Amino acid sequence: MELTLGINVAAILVMLYCLWTVISLGKSIPGGVVGRQWRTLTVLVVLFTIGYFVTPFFSHLPAEMINLIVAAIFFFGAIYVLITIRLIYRIIEELAG
Repeated sequence: MELTLGINVAAILVMLYCLWTVISLGKSIPGGVVGRQWRTLTVLVVLFTIGYFVTPFFSHLPAEMINLIVAAIFFFGAIYVLITIRLIYRIIEELAG
């Protein structure tokens, strides 16, 4: 149980750093397509951070709620990856063009 809590705390700290980073970088990103995608990524990082904060309390939640939270994290994680790949693709197109 201590190992699980340690991993959860470490994951929460990493997500807080990611949240700080995505917000800090967002201030220097212009509008347009990149700006809209960055705002979407920021919202997803906020959702992930909230989800990570819930993980230490999983032992107090019903199994159905845990399954829903994990499924939501996976779903929004997949969306995050899709948006990130599309954003990187657009950046590469700009640099190559």
